[in-house]
Amino acid sequence: MRAGLIALIAGLIASPALAGTPVTLKAEVMDGDGLVTLSDLFDGASLAAGKVPVAARPGPSVVLDAATVQTLARRSGLDWANAEGIRRIIVRGGAAAVTLAARGNVEVLTYARSLATGETLQPQDLVWAKVAAAAVDAPSDTDQVVGLVARRPLRAGAPVLTRDVGAPQVINAGDEVAVTFQSEGITLTLTGKAMAAAGVGDTFAVQNTTSKKIIQAVATGSGQAMTGPAAEPLKRARPPQFAAR
Repeated sequence: MRAGLIALIAGLIASPALAGTPVTLKAEVMDGDGLVTLSDLFDGASLAAGKVPVAARPGPSVVLDAATVQTLARRSGLDWANAEGIRRIIVRGGAAAVTLAARGNVEVLTYARSLATGETLQPQDLVWAKVAAAAVDAPSDTDQVVGLVARRPLRAGAPVLTRDVGAPQVINAGDEVAVTFQSEGITLTLTGKAMAAAGVGDTFAVQNTTSKKIIQAVATGSGQAMTGPAAEPLKRARPPQFAAR
């Protein structure tokens, strides 16, 4: 069994790449005009490929079959590995599309001031306020978001949503990354190039600098990542409304 595992790992590390430009599924899958394109779905899509239409969104959201999207992306020169095994992709219309978890006079966290993309949330940036409805991904405690960074500009008074914040980036697109594979007492390390930015616990694409093969890894620190079974417990949970298995 171990010999087979080693052969599998060797193939993963050394096999030549046959796919196109590597891309990763966006953490926040939205479109603003009712026409879903590849650039709405993927980070890293080229300008030409990104304009390829995928589906129309007739209502607040549309559900796409991940396998169909993957095939269309490949035909357009994009390589989405889908290492997480996602089966359905839910695309929502614009930032206003929010799934409600509670209605009535409820208390939610809101922003005490406006924040720019990349700013770190501090306790003084948050204040409780009563609203008519709470979103499903509204945090129930300040500890859930303090120390995270804004993924986009955030307006003072707006409700806090976990989709709008994330872990501080420890890896930037283009960085050299040491990727470690661990399984059944075997440890292997390869050097790759990050194809997207990532925070600790984020899954991102890495290109083997030798074979040019694309693998999915989980960021564990600055310039460090892990793949294989040992990486699963390290993954940071992604809000389920964006990508459903």
